[in-house]
Amino acid sequence: QVQLTESGGGLVQAGDSLRLSCTASVRNFGDYAVGWFRQAPGKKREFVAAMSWTGNNRYYANSVKGRFAISRYHDKTSVWLQMNSLQREATAVYSCAAAAIKLDGDRVASEREYDHWGKGTQVTLSS
Repeated sequence: QVQLTESGGGLVQAGDSLRLSCTASVRNFGDYAVGWFRQAPGKKREFVAAMSWTGNNRYYANSVKGRFAISRYHDKTSVWLQMNSLQREATAVYSCAAAAIKLDGDRVASEREYDHWGKGTQVTLSS
């Protein structure tokens, strides 16, 4: 069973940056497609960013494109989400998810494609 652990959340101000980390309990985490999703209070969970199983393709929601970046740590044990120029609507619980299948393309944005989920880390923009 793959266990995912997110970290890096916190309380920040608009315009600040944060880097979230998703660490897996398996050594072959580099073979998984990884996605980041977020759920704001009172809203449905939404897609934020994803990396294909090859690591060659990256995908972003339109709302974060140009400000967020997903990357894989050099030893492939973790996946990061660098978030810059955070805006108030970024307040949410951010969760990472992993898929063992060869996930790529539009499917990376679908929660149903992922087999494993972390518990999430809270990101809060101060008012």
